[in-house]
Amino acid sequence: MTGPIAKKALDRDILRLAVPALGALVAEPLFLLTDTALVGHLGETSLAGLGIASALLQTVIGLLIFLAYATTPAVARMLGSGNIPGAIRAGLDGLWLALLLGVTLGLAGLVLARPLVGLFPSTPGVADAASTYLTISLAGLPAMLLVIAATGLFRGLQDTRTPLIVAGAGFGANIVLNVVLIYGLGLGIAGSATGTVIAQWGMAAVLIAIAVRRARVAGVSLRPGLAGVRGVAASGGWLLVRTASLRAAILGSVAVATSLGVIELAAFQVATTVFFTLAFVLDSLAIAGQALIGHGLGASQVDRTRAIMHRLVQWGLGSGVVLGALVAASAVLLGPVFSSNPAVQQAITVTLLVMAAGVPLAGYVFVLDGVLIGAGDAKYLAITGLVNLAVYLPMLVAVAVVHPRGTAGLTWLWLAFGYGYIAARAITLGLRARTTSWLVTGA
Repeated sequence: MTGPIAKKALDRDILRLAVPALGALVAEPLFLLTDTALVGHLGETSLAGLGIASALLQTVIGLLIFLAYATTPAVARMLGSGNIPGAIRAGLDGLWLALLLGVTLGLAGLVLARPLVGLFPSTPGVADAASTYLTISLAGLPAMLLVIAATGLFRGLQDTRTPLIVAGAGFGANIVLNVVLIYGLGLGIAGSATGTVIAQWGMAAVLIAIAVRRARVAGVSLRPGLAGVRGVAASGGWLLVRTASLRAAILGSVAVATSLGVIELAAFQVATTVFFTLAFVLDSLAIAGQALIGHGLGASQVDRTRAIMHRLVQWGLGSGVVLGALVAASAVLLGPVFSSNPAVQQAITVTLLVMAAGVPLAGYVFVLDGVLIGAGDAKYLAITGLVNLAVYLPMLVAVAVVHPRGTAGLTWLWLAFGYGYIAARAITLGLRARTTSWLVTGA
C-alpha cells in the first residue's frame, strides 16, 4: 500500500472527501458573517446584541458537534462491512438523537434565554436585542442539530458533496431572507433571526428528505432504534467531554489575554481568528480521515487503514507547512487590515510570526484527531483531552502570574497555547496512533 500507485489512489480518496468538506465548513460561518454584516447597519446596539446571542448559540452548537463526529464513523464502519441498511440505520439513529436534543434544549432555552443573556454585562437595549435574537433562534435549534447529524450520515456514506450543495443553497437563501425581513419588512434583528431559522429548517428538510429516500431504497424502517440512539449518545458523550476540554483551553487562553491588557487582547483575538480560519483547511482533512478510517476498519482492511493514516499525516504536515509559510509572509500585512492602532498592528505581527512555525504541528494534531474519531476511539480522546488540559493550565497560570508586558506577554501566551497545548495533544495522539489499540475492525 506504499507504492506510487497506492499513494495516488489514497490521495484521490482523501481529496474527493476533503475538498467538498472544506466548502461546507466555510459555508457554516458565512451564516454568522451574513447576519453580522446585515445587522451591523441597524446600529451598534443590535450588533452588540447579536454578538452576545451568537456567542451563546455557537457554544451550544460547538459542544454538540459530536452528533456529526459520532455518526460519521458508525455509518462508515457499517458501510465498510458491506451492511448498507445498517449504515443507514446508524445515521437515522443519529438524526433521532439530534431531534430529541434539539427540542429539549430549545424548550429549556426559552426559559433560560433572558438569564443567560444577563450573564453578559450590557445595557438594557443590548440585552433586549440579544434576548430577541436568541429566543427566535431557538426555534431553529432542532434544525441546526439535524443538519449536523445528517452531515455525519452523508460523510459516513463517503458523500461530502451533498452537505456542500445544501449548505451553499442555505447560505444563499439566508442572504435573501434576511434582506427581505430586516429591511423589506422592517423587522430589524428579529428579521435576521427569523430568516436564519427558515434557512436552517429548509436545509434540514432537504437533507432529511434525501436520507429518507435512501432509507426506503435500502428497506430501512424510519422508526428510532433505541439501542442505536443509546449507542450514538454514549459515543457522543465521550466526544462531548473531548470538545469541552478544547473549549476550556481556548476560554482560559482568552482570559489570560484579557488580563494582559486591551492591546494584547485585541491582537490575540486576531491571532485566534487567523488560527481557526486555517483550521478549516486542516479540519477538512480530519473529516476525510473520519470517513475513510471508519470505512477501512469496517471492511477489516487494517493495512489500508494504516496507509490512510500515514498519508493523512503527510497531508496534515504538508498543509501545515504551506499555511504556516503564508501566515509568516502575510504577518506584516495583516496588522493594518485588522487595526489602525500601531501598537495593535505590531502585536498582531509578532504573534502571527510566532504562530507560523507551529502550524505544521497543528496539522499533525488535527488529522490524527480525525483518524481516532473515525476509529471510534472517543473514550481515549476524552480522557487524554482532560490530561492535555491539565498539562496546559499550569502554563497559562505561569503566564498570568509572571504577567510579561507588551509583545512578550503575547509571545509567551501563544507559545503556551500553540506549542505547549498543541504539543501535549500531539504526544497523546501520536502515542495512540503508534499502537494497534485503535485498530478495532468490523461493523
